[in-house]
Amino acid sequence: MAFKLPKLPYDYKALQPHIDGRTMKIHHTKHHQGYTNKLNAAIAGTKFEKMKIEDILKKVSKAPAGARNNGGGFYNHNLFWSVMSPDGGGAPSKTSAIGKAINKSFGSFDKFKEQFAAAAATRFGSGWAWLCVNRSGNLFITSTPNQDNPLMDVAEKKGTPILGLDVWEHAYYLKYQNKRGDYVQAFFDVVNWSAVGRKFSAAKK
Repeated sequence: MAFKLPKLPYDYKALQPHIDGRTMKIHHTKHHQGYTNKLNAAIAGTKFEKMKIEDILKKVSKAPAGARNNGGGFYNHNLFWSVMSPDGGGAPSKTSAIGKAINKSFGSFDKFKEQFAAAAATRFGSGWAWLCVNRSGNLFITSTPNQDNPLMDVAEKKGTPILGLDVWEHAYYLKYQNKRGDYVQAFFDVVNWSAVGRKFSAAKK
């Protein structure tokens, strides 16, 4: 069954002023749609066609050419849209599971923000910054190039992503130009910590 571009859970302009509506529309309807179309074309007629995207990525080194970049692009953007909200921002409750896990792994929420922002800012060229859960159920921060992610069997650090930030220029250039750091800080104002918390709980099962 062909993969389909998911609908956003909010309007393109809903994340303004942090992320502008024009960027969101182009990002979703052009870039994400493009990855979706090319993923379907790459796996058409193969055994990967009937697999879940997560399972494709876990075996991506054995998948057809094009599945790595486009499968990653499809999955990464699905997660990206889902962890943002017009009502986002702030910090998770210190008594929540995700709040406790962040304090345990990084010392405090502010230290987590510093490390996550550094991972996003120092990723050379295009890529992603991630908050992930490892096999022991603990959190770690990493970054990946291009459309790679920690689910892939080719990833240097493997885990289940629960928060991802797109640092390709197409994600921010119309509003922020070369000021990636400003975009990274704006992202924290739209993070949906309830959604991240649900992903954290699911990853630990």
